[in-house]
Order: sequence, then C-alpha cells, then structure tokens
Amino acid sequence: MGALTHESLVEYLLEEAFEVAETIETGADEAELRGELGDVLLQVVLHARLAEERGTFGFDDVVRGLSAKMIRRNPHVFRPDGSLQDTFPASVEEIVRTWDSIKRAEKPERGDPFEGIPQGLPALARAQKSLDRAARAGVTPAPPLTAAADFVRNLDSEEQLGELLLAVVSAARTRGFDAERALRGAVRRYQDSHRPLHPSTPRTGS
Repeated sequence: MGALTHESLVEYLLEEAFEVAETIETGADEAELRGELGDVLLQVVLHARLAEERGTFGFDDVVRGLSAKMIRRNPHVFRPDGSLQDTFPASVEEIVRTWDSIKRAEKPERGDPFEGIPQGLPALARAQKSLDRAARAGVTPAPPLTAAADFVRNLDSEEQLGELLLAVVSAARTRGFDAERALRGAVRRYQDSHRPLHPSTPRTGS
C-alpha cells in the first residue's frame, strides 16, 4: 500500500459515511451504529494526522474549530462562553432562520444560495438540498410536472415513493437514458437559472 494522502482516503471516508447511513436506515442495533460511527471518526483522525505531519493543523484544532463554530452559529442554544442558554427557540424553523442569518453575516460575499453544495453529491441528494436552499433563500422552487405532482399526492409513504423512483429509473433504462446523469443536468439548469449573475462569473451551460 502506498503512502496515505487526503486524496487516497476520500473513497474510504465516503464509504464509511454511506455505511453509517445504511446502518441507521436498516434499523441495525446500537452496537453496530457505534462501530460505524467509530469508522467515520477514524477517517477524521487520519486526515487530521496527515495535516499535523505537514504542520498545518491537528485533531485538537478540528475539535476547537467545530466547537467555536457551533457556539457562534447557535446563539439560541449557547452563550458566548459555551454554556447553555436558559431558554430555546420554539420551532425548528426559527432555529434554521437564525443559523442561515448568521452564515450570511459571516460570508456576506456569498450571493449564490447554492454555494457550498458539493458537486459530488448523488443527484437526488443534490436536488433535495438545492430545493431546500432555494426555499430558505426565497427562491422560486422548480414547478412540479402535473403528472409527477399527481403521482406523489397519491403516495402514502416514502416506501411507495421509492418504488416510484425505481420504476422511473427502470423506464429510463429501457429508453437508454442515464437517470443519474439526467437529474444532474436538471439540477445544474435549475441552479443556473436561479443564481445571481456576476460580471466576472458567467453562467455555466447545462
């Protein structure tokens, strides 16, 4: 095995994260979840160790940075000294609004509501996150196709939604379409049509 690098470890970090998700979604026991979370933490430790060997940062710096960010971005939960507030917001929506307003204040140059959404996310996850960001930024959501909206209204569970999505992929496959690639393109077009234009940053094509 060659020398470890951040690049060579990426696939393992992604793999371990997906294993945590699978453990939770399949209802595995707490012991298995604990083990999978440990595997993710190991990846964080390895990346921090590589950085420490270069003299840039270490695991303690990662933890301190995370702690400072959580306190800074959650004043509804923490006082500046890190102790808990006596009262908390009444709703999740209020918490999200506070979080978003603080993020905007930290990075006022960010005018793009989709900035920070990883390009490497699977297409469905990227579509969901893009629509969530758009809604929180007051951007008009993508109008659902009438037929799709009717189908979804008649669904009773996420399990049925999963079966519908699988059927769409299956039908696309018979036509020679790549459903993942098609959705990536649709998300790109949606983002491009709803992000602000800057003179030095032309919109990308689809």
